[in-house]
Amino acid sequence: MTNSIGTCLWFDGKAKEAAYYYKEVFGDVEIVSENPMAVVYNLFGRRFMNLNGGPGYIINPSISFFINIETELDINSLWEKLIVDGKILMPLNTYPWSEKYGWCADKYGVNFQLMLGHKSRTKIMPNMLFTGNQNGNAKQAINFYTHLFKDSKTIQIDTYQKGEPDKEGNIKYAQFELNDLSFGAMDSSAPHEFSFNEAVSFIITVDTQEEIDYYWNYLVEKGAPGRCGWLKDQFGISWQVVPSCLGKFMTNPATAPKATYAFLQMSKFIIADLEKAVV
Repeated sequence: MTNSIGTCLWFDGKAKEAAYYYKEVFGDVEIVSENPMAVVYNLFGRRFMNLNGGPGYIINPSISFFINIETELDINSLWEKLIVDGKILMPLNTYPWSEKYGWCADKYGVNFQLMLGHKSRTKIMPNMLFTGNQNGNAKQAINFYTHLFKDSKTIQIDTYQKGEPDKEGNIKYAQFELNDLSFGAMDSSAPHEFSFNEAVSFIITVDTQEEIDYYWNYLVEKGAPGRCGWLKDQFGISWQVVPSCLGKFMTNPATAPKATYAFLQMSKFIIADLEKAVV
């Protein structure tokens, strides 16, 4: 079963601007494709898509991105760039878990956790923060996702102990891998004004209808189907299950309008119907 997992960031008309901002800030960005609707790029080798989805959803700290940085000079430099017109959630400083760490939102609201010497197989790693009615569900979610994806495993789970500043047994920090890509998860009992929404979603790109059915049916159980291949799982995290042929249709001016019209009518993608529409 072939598949890949990317990350989609929702913007209101600033998808291209943000992609080229990241190219300037991080350096290690490869633009793969772009059109008025979306820009696809690799950031530190990991696939992202910036989507011009409109004003419907706003990015918040529920899903942030850990970045592993090797030198103090580099972490200071990157921090100073990201906080321009952004917001500091935790100042760049020394903490019990890191010699140097900081959490900020950039000017587009995308959240980054910078850590000196953070250990993961990928330089950039999405992190899910389970809050509100999802608080305490991080471990269950890790088990749920690692069961779904074939090449997956749990790397580390650290829980709060008695007397520490959260509920005993809640996940303080966890790292796991899905299809050999690193992800993080945490619980938080603190009051937060945010929760998971469609502004950050994960894209599973597959080749066959059998694969679409497999991922869709698993993820939507106890969750909710959406439109155009989108769904929410039981934890409120948004996913897109997308056929690889869609990229080919959308980058061809002759087939893009027909493909767009066809998938706008769909909930789960049906490859046969998509192929018929573009003939």
